[in-house]
Amino acid sequence: MISGRKVELRPVSLEDHKRTYHWRNDEETARFDAGSGYYRYSHMPLEQIEASYEKDIRTIDKREVGEFSIYTRGEDARHIGSIGYRSLDIIARRCVVGIGIGEKELWGKGYGTDALKALLNYLFKTMNLNRVQLDTWSGNVRAIRSYEKCGFAVEGRLRNDTYIDGKYYDTIVMGVLREEFEINN
Repeated sequence: MISGRKVELRPVSLEDHKRTYHWRNDEETARFDAGSGYYRYSHMPLEQIEASYEKDIRTIDKREVGEFSIYTRGEDARHIGSIGYRSLDIIARRCVVGIGIGEKELWGKGYGTDALKALLNYLFKTMNLNRVQLDTWSGNVRAIRSYEKCGFAVEGRLRNDTYIDGKYYDTIVMGVLREEFEINN
């Protein structure tokens, strides 16, 4: 388990994975989580999500991908989202991360920022990585602010790269280096 101040990152259980059914089928949550990939990400039947647990979660090669459930801390711990890393390159010591808070009433309350800081601490200190990258769409302003609080800087912009609800948005590529994270945390 990886601990932050407000959250704990736990291995993904089947029940956690099944809980994402509600998040993936909530239009607003799915749109922020998946951007223009919304059409592939949402409207998934529960049976398909259950089946994907065996394929996508249980058989993960932990040397390349890490998936975690985000839980609030305390006696009434609650599963509120997912976070993980992928595209791990142990030679260049870098990876790509992704996060989603599924419980909308907890958006903007610091849970995502805390979860990302906890994961970054693990990636930089335990796994000895040097660089972490992510991307999001330019309309996801709340997420961009959260990433900046974790030390991420905008490194690139892919203009009109994503299409959401009849409008084009830029894809924002952000990165943080180990020394930048250590200075701020």
